Amino acid sequence: MQKITIVGSGLVGSLLSIYLAKRGHQVNVYERRADLRMNRISAGRSINLALSDRGWRGLAAIGIEHEIRKVAIPMNGRMMHSLDGKLTYQAYGKSGQAINSVSRGGLNCVLMDIAEQHGVKIHFQQRCTGIDLKTATAYFEDDASIKSEVQSDRIFATDGAFSAGRLQMQLSTDQFQYSQSYLEHGYKELTIPPTKDGEYAMDPNALHIWPRSAYMMIALPNLDKSFTCTLFFPHKGEPSFESLNTKEKTMTFFNTMFADAVPMMPTLKEDYANNPSSSLVTVRCFPWRFSDKVLLLGDAAHAIVPFYGQGMNCGFEDCVVLSELMDLHGENWEIIFSECERLRKPDADAIAELALTNFIEMRDKVGQESFLLQKQIEAWFSEKHPDKWTPLYTMVSYSPQIRYSEALREGKKQEGIMQQIMLMPDIKDQWNSSAVENRILELLQ
Repeated sequence: MQKITIVGSGLVGSLLSIYLAKRGHQVNVYERRADLRMNRISAGRSINLALSDRGWRGLAAIGIEHEIRKVAIPMNGRMMHSLDGKLTYQAYGKSGQAINSVSRGGLNCVLMDIAEQHGVKIHFQQRCTGIDLKTATAYFEDDASIKSEVQSDRIFATDGAFSAGRLQMQLSTDQFQYSQSYLEHGYKELTIPPTKDGEYAMDPNALHIWPRSAYMMIALPNLDKSFTCTLFFPHKGEPSFESLNTKEKTMTFFNTMFADAVPMMPTLKEDYANNPSSSLVTVRCFPWRFSDKVLLLGDAAHAIVPFYGQGMNCGFEDCVVLSELMDLHGENWEIIFSECERLRKPDADAIAELALTNFIEMRDKVGQESFLLQKQIEAWFSEKHPDKWTPLYTMVSYSPQIRYSEALREGKKQEGIMQQIMLMPDIKDQWNSSAVENRILELLQ
């Protein structure tokens, strides 16, 4: 039995604690915030996440998949809202394939409950102030400035994009590679409440997108029949969070750019004025480990922007891979940590690149006829030749057996082929012809 400290009780830290506790280890989790479960109502209405097959795999491995499916809302496709209010639907995959809207706070509460049922001890309001990497000793300070030190066999840092564990590795190890890059865009949470009849104001089984080239708004459904909207918008410039600085400017802008949404958003003026705007960061680093003592996982190792809906799914996949390595290598933690780092780093870099690319796709392309036609051709060809073509979105969201890095490589190859197909004469009229089919087969050779 190992004495294990986990820094951070977020989604990845809580799931990881269950994996380790089920193996018989003594697990203590330290969290700088207060216990989220003290206010479960607000926890259930926090930022939505898109749970897809990689995430389900992580939950299924500890037997809680069915419990979470009860509070997940399937979204089978995108619903695009044009400037004039026209709706265009695009399925994500084949029939029955969906991503699922779940509450971050609600899921986190469930994972912490299950962790404690397996003997995990969670210590709240404990800020990590440092780690002695060589001795696996972590130092904490509570809200009353009372300090403590905790010595363990292993430490896992799962404390997010601004990880104290990662900072300690930056300060204490030679040639530690680290970068953080911010988008010029940030985000702000807004709300579409239930209708007066207590129903959803829009189709709840779709992810709604208002693509507007330089920015966009999306909406995901909640169990209480509301939608959480997220405006992805430049921090500065015209228009931007900086320039929309009065309620009058805000309403003029929304009535122009998101006219069909405004009647569904009765608290828009107040929400926009009162809710903070937040930044979007991508974090890359290496190494992820110090010897066999400390390992970074989740956003602490690879924070990404949310435009592929894979941040949580990627973190849960970290836990799956680590568990598989523990099955293979027993108590050889040097190999376990080394292999985890070696296997996951290329995949984390790949999904970071895919997420950034998908931002451009979501805000610029999803409303374009040529883009929708291209996706239609890909789905048609994949249906006819499933052994030769799996669409990129399917590889990322519905194919956990395919690594992110493989999906990225294959996706770039497919995009090159489709660029040539879209240049074929009369492609709009002959998109499902034998000529197009044969040309794709030829290019695949």
